[in-house]
Amino acid sequence: MKPRVLVTSSDVPSAGIDLLRTKCDVTIIHDNTNTSREDVLQALPGHDAVFIAKHYTVNTEFLDLAGPTLKVVSTMSAGYDHLDVPEIKRRGIKVGNTPVVLSGAVAEIAVLLTLNAARRIHEGRLKLEQGQTEHNLQWLLGQDLQGSTVGIVGLGNIGQAVVKRLKGFDVARFIYTGHSRKKAGDELGAHFVSLDDLLEQSDFVIVTVPLTNETMGLFNDYTFGKMKNTAVFVNVGRGQVVNTDALVKALRNKTIFAAGLDVTDPEPLPPNHELLNLPNAVIVPHLGSATVKTRRDMSIAAAQNILNGLEGKPLVYEL
Repeated sequence: MKPRVLVTSSDVPSAGIDLLRTKCDVTIIHDNTNTSREDVLQALPGHDAVFIAKHYTVNTEFLDLAGPTLKVVSTMSAGYDHLDVPEIKRRGIKVGNTPVVLSGAVAEIAVLLTLNAARRIHEGRLKLEQGQTEHNLQWLLGQDLQGSTVGIVGLGNIGQAVVKRLKGFDVARFIYTGHSRKKAGDELGAHFVSLDDLLEQSDFVIVTVPLTNETMGLFNDYTFGKMKNTAVFVNVGRGQVVNTDALVKALRNKTIFAAGLDVTDPEPLPPNHELLNLPNAVIVPHLGSATVKTRRDMSIAAAQNILNGLEGKPLVYEL
């Protein structure tokens, strides 16, 4: 018999599904307005692998219901804060994600947000809509990337991709912080510094870290207070890395110049949220990996993780 694989969403690009079907029997949870985690849990028993889409939480309850047949969990995402990785591994189940293939697309969103926030694009659009354009040399002045210091918080695959893309803007200096100095940082000409030094020196602070116990709430009143009042803050990591109330306060009080956000807490933001009413906040609804090619590549990587795991081979991207 072919191994059985459960795919938690019918939105998964067909390339990944087709790859799974070459060697597996595939069950797909078909999405509709009433689809919930309970539907996934009900379908779980008896499957050999689970392809996680839409960030369904994989915890003890999930694994207990899946039962002893489960051998591989693969999430179609770079982030894995929705997976209880230690518990999955403790049960001898292989677990993987899909980093790298989305790094370029997320880095492009980081550049987009950096430029938009620095040049007050959202605020300018609001002025146009309100008929409040002015004709003087001091109106809507922004910040320059050229000649600036850019600080990357977390120089992983996405952080490195951001640096590569920003090099063409004649940035004067790249600095980064993390657990330790990285060879990739040396190769990119970026300098390893402490978080405090990065906050104090950077004209742009770009966050690319995953959500962990260490990074939860990393940006708060203290960290925003260490930044320049001309600094632009960009987050393409996870929303909960930032204390939202502290960010609102920093933007409203001009503690920092502007922010560009692909991720927020809560996510999505409710339509009446204060962040959406701030002219110096540029916000998009978690579009980092949202390109046709990137999502296709992510689906293939997640599927290949499963095929490798079921065949006893190392996963392409193993956690």
